Amino acid sequence: MRVFWFLLLTMAVVVAAVTLAVVGGGGSPVLQDVEPERLTDPLPANRPVGRADIEAMRLPMAVRGYRMTDVDEALGRLGAELAERDAHIAELESALAGALATAVNGPDLFKRPGEPPAAEGGPQGDEDER
Repeated sequence: MRVFWFLLLTMAVVVAAVTLAVVGGGGSPVLQDVEPERLTDPLPANRPVGRADIEAMRLPMAVRGYRMTDVDEALGRLGAELAERDAHIAELESALAGALATAVNGPDLFKRPGEPPAAEGGPQGDEDER
């Protein structure tokens, strides 16, 4: 019987303590609002993103992993940088292909200075003279 009264008294004390903590916690809240963690070292805005920037980037943790907005921002920026680099590479490859085509089909590299350019058709020029 003593155990019953002891458990009943203990339960009453616990309920009273929880009630006081929730209802009468004073003027200050029980848990203070904490500023959410933000990305401290964002990717540089004034220059292209480099490998060191990616390796140094630390995304802030949230309750269920990483903050989705920070991850979306970082991936969006990286995607834009990669698309820009791909376009620039394609432009340079196109310019290189054009330069190579001009060099191959361009002026005769073996002609002597002052010599007239060779006729495109070669034998056709001889037919006109006949």
